Amino acid sequence: MKLSELELLAEQRRKRLVEVVYRAKAGHIGGDLSCLNVLTALYFHVMQGIDPQGNPPLRGGREGAPERDRFVLSKGHCVEALYVTLEARGFLKSEVLDTLGQFGSVLSGHPTIEVPGIEVNSGALGHGLPIGVGMALAAKMDQKPYRTYVLMGDGEQGEGSIYEAAMAANRYHLDNLVAIIDRNHLQISGNTEDVMPIDSIHDRWSAFGWEVTTMNGDDMGSIISTFDAIDYQSGKPHLLVSETTKGRGVSFMEGIAKWHHGVLNEEQCKAAIAEIEERIKALESSL
Repeated sequence: MKLSELELLAEQRRKRLVEVVYRAKAGHIGGDLSCLNVLTALYFHVMQGIDPQGNPPLRGGREGAPERDRFVLSKGHCVEALYVTLEARGFLKSEVLDTLGQFGSVLSGHPTIEVPGIEVNSGALGHGLPIGVGMALAAKMDQKPYRTYVLMGDGEQGEGSIYEAAMAANRYHLDNLVAIIDRNHLQISGNTEDVMPIDSIHDRWSAFGWEVTTMNGDDMGSIISTFDAIDYQSGKPHLLVSETTKGRGVSFMEGIAKWHHGVLNEEQCKAAIAEIEERIKALESSL
């Protein structure tokens, strides 16, 4: 998929996300919007072997293709962004996605393996990277080519289990593991540097033996070039610090902490969709 097509797809998913969260009257829309570009890149450019027809992972007694790349959404409260991505990738039917927030829906507020395309239950912060380390280590032990990608939040970096996993990944030379931090600088209780400072991310993770790269997570070109440059034979695990904007793509949400899990009213929903549709039109006309 070309860069322009990925940019258009991300905007289309952004519109769908706003619609879904508005209808559900719940969701963590600020963080959803900040990580949506990365999810689009992962599922439509980076990850290999994922096939909604041939490998619904770990659901209904059927396991996925053993050599498929794995993805773990450690910041599981942003599952709505994953849902709209899985819908676009063909794992999740639109009529199922529309049940989000309704009684009896298979869709929860965090990822569960009852949903096609989701590898593992997640969302207890600090757990995703340890699971990802296990997946990557299993690939090494079984001599399988698949890679594991883990998306974490920046507020999540206060969890000690992350650093135990970071040490283990270095110890076992897991160069088939890529962790991404959605660095939008805001968590539920405010700016990360006021709550638990983590501006030393680069030095901290480098000291743990990881290859650390910073990318502009608001820019699809930066995301793609960064993923494409990863050396999977380096003997070191990889950390991508994705500098993003909370509420990316909806002007009245951007950089505002209350939209961590804010609920849109009808007027706000219409305004957000109108703004996104303008960008969609511009991108469509340039194709």
